[in-house]
Amino acid sequence: MVAAAAARGWCRIGPDPAIAAWAAAARTAALDTLASTTEAWRCGGTWFVGVDALPNCPDGAIGGAPFPWSVLPLAPEPLHRGQISVIRPGYPRPSPEEMPAAFAFRRDRDAAHLDGLLPIGPTRARMVREPHAWILGLPLNETTAAPLTVWEGSHDLLRAALRQALAPHPPETWGEIDITAAYQSARRTVFARCRRVELPARPGEATLLHRLTLHGVAPWRPEDTAPPEGRIIAYFRPQLASVRDWLTAP
Repeated sequence: MVAAAAARGWCRIGPDPAIAAWAAAARTAALDTLASTTEAWRCGGTWFVGVDALPNCPDGAIGGAPFPWSVLPLAPEPLHRGQISVIRPGYPRPSPEEMPAAFAFRRDRDAAHLDGLLPIGPTRARMVREPHAWILGLPLNETTAAPLTVWEGSHDLLRAALRQALAPHPPETWGEIDITAAYQSARRTVFARCRRVELPARPGEATLLHRLTLHGVAPWRPEDTAPPEGRIIAYFRPQLASVRDWLTAP
């Protein structure tokens, strides 16, 4: 993790021709996926989640374009199929699958979240089930609409709060502990103390987030424009071996 991402929770990389070449090939593949998918769009038809929807190879290559490891501050490792996150004009809109309070949080707080926490069981208790190593976003088309948003420095506050909540438990059980209350309290602290930053980016650039950075998506503004397919960003989040590594590694 580069110093900037470790210090403030994010950094921008590029523009670079290697990233642009990969993004162009990935956009072609993403458009093919969007044309054939049966996955339902969420948020009133304005968000295609697209988890594991990008048909990249384990080394990240796609459509003959190698993954731009050489210009990224990351050690090459096997990658999962990338997420294709697509936002359309009007995002977010109310939808039956989202309660009014959740919709209001999406609209007013960018649906700010910490990746890796999953809602488990009937109470939807938040538990760390996907301990990501890092989060990398690669824009696939030309638009600054509905950008990624981050709360600078939030990774330090969230780390401290979650370490305190999990400290009484053996590290090997941390993925089974309900951290809902600690997480929600820490998120409120982040909103009060940390600066919200919008991070629009274009093909040829990449945005690297520290795995513990609180982030979300800004609403689509009336003046925003994008190609017909909407705003597309590909995301990669490889996982660490344990929740302990997720919480204690730099």
